[in-house]
Amino acid sequence: MTTVTSPAGGRQCSAEEWALRVDLAAAFRLTVQFDWHESVGNHFSAAVSADGKTFLLNPKWKHFSTIRASDLLCLDASDDSVMQWDDAPDPSAWCIHGRLHAALPGARVLLHCHPPYATALCGLQDPSIKPIDQCTARFYNRVAVDTDFGGPADEAGEGDRLASAMGNHSVMLMGNHGVAVTGATVAEAFEDLYFLERAARTMVLAYSTGQPLNVMDEALAEKTAAGWNAYRAAAFPHFAYLKQTLDQSDPTYKE
Repeated sequence: MTTVTSPAGGRQCSAEEWALRVDLAAAFRLTVQFDWHESVGNHFSAAVSADGKTFLLNPKWKHFSTIRASDLLCLDASDDSVMQWDDAPDPSAWCIHGRLHAALPGARVLLHCHPPYATALCGLQDPSIKPIDQCTARFYNRVAVDTDFGGPADEAGEGDRLASAMGNHSVMLMGNHGVAVTGATVAEAFEDLYFLERAARTMVLAYSTGQPLNVMDEALAEKTAAGWNAYRAAAFPHFAYLKQTLDQSDPTYKE
């Protein structure tokens, strides 16, 4: 057993949970390197119970560049008293992540942030990703698009609405807001976030030319999207490499 510190006092976690903490801490640090973070806001979480209701979350207003594995809060989505803690989580984080993990136990990891190109896309009247190359086609018919933004998500009702909008999708474009990406593991969720931002960059650059988009027909787009299935496992060596770069520059995320 590995001892970690939580707002409720010292607690022990399994080796499996500790490995999850390390991976999630790495995701925070890497998000800074890719410039997808936003001040001390945005939140990543990971479920540690089978029903998803017990989950890890970053502390309120702690910069992504400083987050360590031991810093992560361990919360119970059904226990609203956590908002009375001295180190209570950010209300928006509690609203979004608590409700989504409770409603979608299969969404083991949830990454919510405002990366530049994807957020720019979410500011368009039509934020959908068109299949205009292999990267954009990766998301063809595989993304939830929520255009019912109701302001900062700091109420349980908004969290429930977002969970409903996400449905059985692993990626959601949040109109006027940002993105939410889920996955079975941190590596898989981070890989989708990585390619989502690249796809959004391609879309924004293509739109900027002012020329008509060369959108694939439905059959070709679906064939291309399905073709990505053979490369899904690449998420693990990619994430392992990215963690190695952290090990060389600042391994404190493992603490």
